[in-house]
Amino acid sequence: MFIICLLEVIKMTVTFFGHRRTPDSVKPLLKETLRELIEKDRADMFYVGNEGSFDWMVYDTLKELKTEYPFISYKVVLAYLEKRKKDIKKFSPSETIFPEELIKTPLRFAIVKRNNIMLRYADTVVTYVDGPGGAADFKRLAEDRGKRVINLYKKKSVFPV
Repeated sequence: MFIICLLEVIKMTVTFFGHRRTPDSVKPLLKETLRELIEKDRADMFYVGNEGSFDWMVYDTLKELKTEYPFISYKVVLAYLEKRKKDIKKFSPSETIFPEELIKTPLRFAIVKRNNIMLRYADTVVTYVDGPGGAADFKRLAEDRGKRVINLYKKKSVFPV
C-alpha cells in the first residue's frame, strides 16, 4: 500500500510600519530585504498602508518586484474610503482593500484600527523605526504578539547600503 504525502507549502504574509518621513536612502535596503523574504522565506502576500513616505516606498518597491516575482500579491489597505487631496497616488481597484471592520470606525481611529488589522494577518513585520511614534508603537505591539520584526533602521546601522 502506498501512502501519498502532500507537502503543504508554507507561505508568509508581511506587513509594514514606518515613519511618515523615511529617507529615500532606505529603498535599496527595503528592496534587498523584500527579495530575501520572497526567495528564502516564501513570502507571497504583502499588506501596506498609504499614509507616509515609508508606505509609498514599500508600495513602489512591491510594484517593481511584482514584475520580477509575478506570483507575489500586495494590497494597499485603506483606512478611509473617501479620497483625500494628500492621497496623490492612484491605485487600481485590484491593488486596494478596505476592511469591512472600518466602515463604522470614526476617522480619527481608522489608521490605528487598520494597522491592527494588518498586524493580525502578518507573520512578519518590516519596519523603519528610529524613534517614538505610531510606527514604534506598532513595532512593539508586533514583538509583543510574537511576530518576526525586521527593523530596517537597525539593519541599516549594521549593514550599510
